[in-house]
Amino acid sequence: MNEKPLNSLPTDRLQNGASVAVLDVVVVGAGFGGLYALYRLRGRGLSVRVLEAASDVGGTWYWNRYPGARCDVPSVEYSYSFSKELEQEWDWTEVMAGQPEILRYANHVAGRFDLRRDIQLDTRVSSAHYDEDERRWRVETEAGEVFEARFCIMATGCLSSPNTPFIEGADDFAGPIYHTGRWPHEGVDWKGVRVGIIGTGSSGVQSIPVIAEQAEHLTVFQRTPNYTLPAGNRPLTDSDRAKAKAVYDQLRQSERESITGFVLGFGGNPVPTPTDAILATTPEERLAAVEADGFEALNRYLDVPIDAEANELACEMYREQVKRLVHDPKTADGLMPRDYPFGCKRPVIDTDYFATFNRDNVDLVDLRKGGIDRITATGIQTAQGHFEFDALVYATGFDAMTGTLLRMDIRGREDIPLKATWEAGPRTYLGLQVHGFPNLFTITGPGSPSVLSNMIVSIEQHVDWISDCIAYMDQRGLSTIEPTVEAEEKWIVHVNEAAEGSMLTAASCNSWYLGANIPGKPRIFMPYVGGVGEYRRGCDEIAARGYEGFALEAART
Repeated sequence: MNEKPLNSLPTDRLQNGASVAVLDVVVVGAGFGGLYALYRLRGRGLSVRVLEAASDVGGTWYWNRYPGARCDVPSVEYSYSFSKELEQEWDWTEVMAGQPEILRYANHVAGRFDLRRDIQLDTRVSSAHYDEDERRWRVETEAGEVFEARFCIMATGCLSSPNTPFIEGADDFAGPIYHTGRWPHEGVDWKGVRVGIIGTGSSGVQSIPVIAEQAEHLTVFQRTPNYTLPAGNRPLTDSDRAKAKAVYDQLRQSERESITGFVLGFGGNPVPTPTDAILATTPEERLAAVEADGFEALNRYLDVPIDAEANELACEMYREQVKRLVHDPKTADGLMPRDYPFGCKRPVIDTDYFATFNRDNVDLVDLRKGGIDRITATGIQTAQGHFEFDALVYATGFDAMTGTLLRMDIRGREDIPLKATWEAGPRTYLGLQVHGFPNLFTITGPGSPSVLSNMIVSIEQHVDWISDCIAYMDQRGLSTIEPTVEAEEKWIVHVNEAAEGSMLTAASCNSWYLGANIPGKPRIFMPYVGGVGEYRRGCDEIAARGYEGFALEAART
């Protein structure tokens, strides 16, 4: 058996007078997925080049620098587990770290493990085409550089293509315009500025309180109010850090076996296990629960995620708490989600979000009572009137999970574009590969736990699986791997069956999990809801059975 990589050192060759870098693996993206892929694959003795469009590493945490940007997973869990030394030497400062600290962590990892020498920054990939004769991927950049590799790994992230909705007159606005997903690195001084912000998803909910503290006035344009829960964030003490470092082994194992990939909840406390049925409670008992625990009361009930009637009772409790927090009844009513279930989207976490609407310098425009007609030179014209401001912020989210992949020209066998293959929605096997695209891997792609999980846990599992798969192929002299049509179809059915009956796929749920925030995007549930632990076991069993459901071809002699 051939136990060494078929091509372990990078080489260059000339093609039509241009230099072509020939490698084992090209990785697209230098976020947490790309960094770990480089570390693991280089450790296998493979030649790897990471191509990154940004000017530094960090992925989503490089781009998303909007005020208040913060992770919704406790920091001690939103971190790599592959190095015991790294776990012990890094000290997180908060229960849930903010963007600057997470970016510092990514840079620390890149430096500590000497990853930068194989990362090419300011390099945007324009195309990736599979050469059937050579059984290699040809990756080209917008600058015209060419890379060829046996394997191409897309570590492009799930939330990396900002969504800016089309609104008539958008180019007419005379003041500065910002998007939370492409925030200026130098920050923005809001002193004396009247600000308008469109969107109350995660980035809007996190940035609104911070902008409101600084701006002369803030007008919030909200199409759909979100279910948002208090983060309970706080500084970590030396004792907190020592306790976490002492139990990291057990913590990591629990993460890998869990449903979501994390075992601590908001505020860094263990995720509570629901024990009661809300349908068995009385109105008086539910009011008492809200009085005692606020939003936390919703965590008591095990029937809320799976029963529509139970869910609506929980929504009533949620709206009751909003009414208690927001002083103005009209504003409170505007902030209350209605007509879609609690849990159809990943809960947003916030710091003082509802309290912000008690400020004199903050107004809510509930677009359910009259939508945006157009953007003008001085503000936004709605069916409710014209609102003026000096600066405009789009907090309108992302073309999630598939956006970045489909913006590249990716072509597989017979020159078939990925766009055509996914015309009716993304089709994958395990969220790892697509039929017709041999040796192309997607880290946390659609059809995997991905955005429903702690992304770092899912990233490490995917990269380890891909690395082991490539080693398996090299040991046996195999050149290509891709899923069969049957395996892919069976997996798609399983992904949909796993989500069936949950609030995630309710008819009234229009979440970005379903692509509902992008006009014209097929409505299909993209992540796998079966749980991180169950998914990991399934992937391991498939590999143990000789990569069941995949077609593997021997290397040509």
